[in-house]
Amino acid sequence: MTVPPALTAQNLGLPGVRHAFFTREGGVSEGVYGSLNGGVGSKDAPERVAENRARMAARVGVPAERLLVPFQIHSADALTVDAPWAPDERPRCDGLVTREVSLALGVTGADCGMLLFADARAGVIGACHAGWKGAFTGMIEATVAAMEAQGARRGDIHIALGPAIGAQSYEVGPEFSERFLEEDKAYARFFAPSPRDGHAMFDLQGFIAHRAERLEVASFERLGIDTYADEARCYSYRRCTHRGEPDYGRLVSAIALA
Repeated sequence: MTVPPALTAQNLGLPGVRHAFFTREGGVSEGVYGSLNGGVGSKDAPERVAENRARMAARVGVPAERLLVPFQIHSADALTVDAPWAPDERPRCDGLVTREVSLALGVTGADCGMLLFADARAGVIGACHAGWKGAFTGMIEATVAAMEAQGARRGDIHIALGPAIGAQSYEVGPEFSERFLEEDKAYARFFAPSPRDGHAMFDLQGFIAHRAERLEVASFERLGIDTYADEARCYSYRRCTHRGEPDYGRLVSAIALA
């Protein structure tokens, strides 16, 4: 089986931990999905998505059925799992945590943040999907709390953020920034002027970093890749929308205990 290339974070290079931030390279999908589309919710051929997922699973050292990706709903809910589920029984949540060996946790994204977590000492890992809503409402905090419930220590948890839309690519309207400033006026630092009056550019990656770092975890690292700008490696919902394309692929990020 062809094993696709993947990006990795230095801080997750831990004993007994395997992880991968997959790009769109190394799969079998075609057209707008070319080539490593991991989105079962896309209109791509299901057999191609299944083959792509199997290749991803092989990269992190597990059988295809043991790569778990939830039905993401932009929530702040994290679920602890200890066994695979049936394809039609995916839980509706945006975070997964486990201490089971050879069980890979994955999340998808096409502009939203995909974060991987690991406490190698306790043998607990996690993954979460955090767009602006998830980050704003506590998705990252919920994942850390779920890890702690499984025996992880906050001071031993390492977190890495994969490809996500960049600050130069994420224009938002006034109602968006107002929501953040009503919560905390200090959040103004995550917004910069936009060429359009009344709009602003939002630094989602910076906001995610802020939410993660204030938890006082062992380390936080971001790859710093802009999904919108890096078309060669990344799918992007916003880029697809701006171009009027019919659909888009989904990136996958995954982590497993060896």
